[in-house]
Amino acid sequence: MRALTDCTHDWFKAHSWTVFDFQQAAWDAWHQGQSGLIHSPTGSGKTLAAWLGPVQAEVAKSAQGQSGRKHSEHGLKVLWITPLRALAMDTVKSLQTAADAHGLSIQVEARTGDTSSHRRQKQRYEPPFAMVTTPESLSVLLSYKEGETTLSGVHTVIVDEWHELLSSKRGVQLELCLARIRALNPSLRVWGLSATLANLDVAMETLLGPNNPGQLIQGRTPRKIEVETLLPKKIANFPWSGHLGIHLIEPIIDTIAAHETTLLFTNTRAQSELWFKALLETKPEWFEVIALHHGSIDRALRHDIEDRLRDGKLRCVVCTSSLDLGVDFSPVDQVIQVGSPKGVARLMQRAGRSGHRPGAISRVLCVPANTLELVEIAAVRLALKQKRIEGRHPLTLSLDVLSQHLVTLALGAGFKADELLAEVRRTHAFQNIGDNEWEWVMDFITRGGQALQGYPQYHKVLNVQGVYKVMNREIGQRHRMSIGTISADTQMAIAFRNGKKLGTTEENFIARLNVGDIFQFAGKSLELQQVKDLTAYVKPAKRRGRFVARWGGTQMPLSTELADSVLDTLDAWRDKAIDTPELNAINHVLSIQDQWSYLPGANDFLIEAITTGKTNSLFCFPFAGRLANEGLAMVVSSRLTRSMPMTVEIQMNDYGFELQSPNEFPLDEPTLRNLFTADNLLNDILEAINTGEIAKRKFRDIARISGLIFDGYPGRAKSARQVQASSGLIFEVLKEHDSKNLLLDQSRREVLVAQLEFKRLETALQAVAKRRWIIKQPERLTPLSFPLWAESVQSQMMTSENYQTRVERMLKQLENAAAS
Repeated sequence: MRALTDCTHDWFKAHSWTVFDFQQAAWDAWHQGQSGLIHSPTGSGKTLAAWLGPVQAEVAKSAQGQSGRKHSEHGLKVLWITPLRALAMDTVKSLQTAADAHGLSIQVEARTGDTSSHRRQKQRYEPPFAMVTTPESLSVLLSYKEGETTLSGVHTVIVDEWHELLSSKRGVQLELCLARIRALNPSLRVWGLSATLANLDVAMETLLGPNNPGQLIQGRTPRKIEVETLLPKKIANFPWSGHLGIHLIEPIIDTIAAHETTLLFTNTRAQSELWFKALLETKPEWFEVIALHHGSIDRALRHDIEDRLRDGKLRCVVCTSSLDLGVDFSPVDQVIQVGSPKGVARLMQRAGRSGHRPGAISRVLCVPANTLELVEIAAVRLALKQKRIEGRHPLTLSLDVLSQHLVTLALGAGFKADELLAEVRRTHAFQNIGDNEWEWVMDFITRGGQALQGYPQYHKVLNVQGVYKVMNREIGQRHRMSIGTISADTQMAIAFRNGKKLGTTEENFIARLNVGDIFQFAGKSLELQQVKDLTAYVKPAKRRGRFVARWGGTQMPLSTELADSVLDTLDAWRDKAIDTPELNAINHVLSIQDQWSYLPGANDFLIEAITTGKTNSLFCFPFAGRLANEGLAMVVSSRLTRSMPMTVEIQMNDYGFELQSPNEFPLDEPTLRNLFTADNLLNDILEAINTGEIAKRKFRDIARISGLIFDGYPGRAKSARQVQASSGLIFEVLKEHDSKNLLLDQSRREVLVAQLEFKRLETALQAVAKRRWIIKQPERLTPLSFPLWAESVQSQMMTSENYQTRVERMLKQLENAAAS
């Protein structure tokens, strides 16, 4: 076996690199025809561990006299799946460099939504040796009649950053595609790469399919991660969400200036725009050495930034997850995380971008967005020490994805129902699909199901002598344009009059602007000139505006692991068993909480009853994360209003929730325990929440993925309102005439699982029942309750000035009380 890898050892030796045991194990396993999962820290050499097996095999063929042919004669042999198309070109360069270094003439190319149509068409007939692509682009390839021919020669599929796809519908889509390729080539090798994952066995089984053997290769011991915090000089006793952050711009400028290259991570694209704007306004002379990078910026701009970063020409890049995955940017020697990372694995991933070399120490500087995030930063450090990392849980029975996949295959080479059912059952996602469910999906794609059988546009697939095919050209064209599972509002392009594109943002944001309004996008101040055919035409603005481009899906709840670590950290502070700069800095804040009320730990459930003016508030702190706390607040308020006549409004954050009413709340523990019981939870949550309306909105995505609605052709796409109206109408028709429609059932299930985190909600109630209940009636708002109260004030229909004034007036009262 070593003879096959000699060429690689020679290359490593020439560069004074070390071949690690896990890399050798991965190459050996590949040469033995095995599949598996490589789990190793960021920057430890996973890419070469997965890629060089196929490269070594080509070198061996070359030595046996099989070289000299054009790569197109070889056909496509390796698929490299990336979750982010923004990083595809950088991956191509990395793989091509390694192949060239081994003396091969094989070609590596990208095929994503950013690839030109001319290049994509050529790849169908003259494919490269290796192709870097996304799950969506792989599905599109299967939708062409020659797609299966192109993919039949693939002997290896490598899935990069598998954990990013594992628990999403994109992961389900990829599982189905892999099952198809495996049916074309039963000896297919499939390898996944991941740096930060807890449930490795589940991850590997999901990737390879049930009962398919695989080898789990553990890489080098995770290198040390040093977590430091930028502490504000003055810390408020009463945290106000987001009131820190950009106020720390000066010390952030100083630390950026002290390093060669910095990646400054934010949790959302809108925050990245704000921070880039703040950096430029504070340090305008850095205009040519700082950049902004996120997935909605035009690909040409992104690629230019990546090249400049790689060449060491940038001092700082403000970015989102678009740069926390993927390949090495060796010039980076500092990572800054703005705001709590909300998860341990996310911080590990981002920290790994610094010292992104084997053996190097990863360092990350955390910048709190509010005072209580200092606790979360200390908790992350504790969780890292305890190796407490989040797992990812795969989805099952996503029938909208299956419906789309079946039409994709019918549009391509076609399929036989019995053969495809057996193939689908070889995926983790559909291993337990029943005959009735399969027959329902087949009925859905052939005649639209029970309620829509009278509409020809839903008769997408026909049975042609036992082979199911799409025969209608328009249906095929519309389906191919709709392939994918990523959900977002309608995207609107932003471009200059000369046609130069800057990127995309959601239509809802542009709809709120008037011609002449100035907004921030891609790090530029832009003036809106005209909106036409889903393009917002702009020109550079001479002044700065107050609007910043916005995108949906930005709420990031605290993970269960980090929430538990927060409570453990508070316990350790109370026991004087922990000494960190963050907790020392907010010692007075935690002390005020403990003196005025109580500071809860892992075995405590704190409830605070506080009156502000004529309003009574019940603050409850289960530390379950924002989404679960929202569900808990709805259930508890519903149970409460059923038992007594009262009006209740709710507010929530990651730590707890507030119930607000003009009426007094019951405070005896037995009554409160009845409100928090896990008994009859499912029925109560279905009654408490307008699940019909929420499910209707969730159904919009399911309807789009399954092909019930079509977003429209380029330049004529439907608005988000039109899409919602179309899906809403279908939702009502199905409810009325096909109430057992399985897509309706899926929409309700997804509301419970994804939107309300039902399992976490149930677990939180079960945990609360076992904890010690501490019911307090403080005279005033506390450090834990104040942020919830401030958010509830903001949610009321007031002007921003009134909101600011009212919150600051309350702050002054609380600070005076704390000082006395």
